[in-house]
Amino acid sequence: MRTIRLHTQQPLVSGGSVSLEEGPASHLSRVLRANVGDKVTLFNGGGIDWACTVTSIGKRETLMAIGEGTAVTNEAPLVTHLGLCMSKGERFDWAIQKATELGVSLITPLTSERVDVKWPTDRREKKQRHWQQIIISACEQCGRAVVPTIEALAPLTSWVAAAEADCKLVLDHRRASPLPDKAPSSVALLVGPEGGLTDAEIGCAVQSGFQALQLGPRVMRTETAPIAALAVIGSRWGDV
Repeated sequence: MRTIRLHTQQPLVSGGSVSLEEGPASHLSRVLRANVGDKVTLFNGGGIDWACTVTSIGKRETLMAIGEGTAVTNEAPLVTHLGLCMSKGERFDWAIQKATELGVSLITPLTSERVDVKWPTDRREKKQRHWQQIIISACEQCGRAVVPTIEALAPLTSWVAAAEADCKLVLDHRRASPLPDKAPSSVALLVGPEGGLTDAEIGCAVQSGFQALQLGPRVMRTETAPIAALAVIGSRWGDV
């Protein structure tokens, strides 16, 4: 029997009802072909899965009866903040989707010397909403009930200066530093764009307390590198 999990922005209370927003309502009826009486799990980012039942499906409104809530305990014990430089096409979308599946806590898209992004403010806001929806969809699929946030596009230099974490790492295939023996509670991870980070950018990160992390002798693509790094970090200090 299939399991349907959907995200809603609305408050959820056991014994109540909820009218789904247009997006999840359309997905439920048109894509999943749900019927009245079907069981659906709803979550709103508060860490709880709510057992719900479809009570009405119409063109204007889809209603759900809210049952019992169950706390979800699959959040990673390690808080990770990913600073990821922009990449072309769907590579960035793919990277943040997989990062969500691996338990990332927060993502900041970055501009750098080798990232040429000249978007007007309205397009930046649209992109941010698009990325947040990718993260929500990834949470629906992987079972997370806490939704990571993606911040507004920021300059790399500003992000490294402001990043706060017990351990700060910058990916660099040319050099590496020993990782701390003691497990940190939080990690800030900087990943460069296509073409990599410049020496000046790596130097800027090092001055802000970042240490180099090398993932082996091969150069990884910009969408592969953050996933490999998160898997390594999660295996060493988290729950992977």
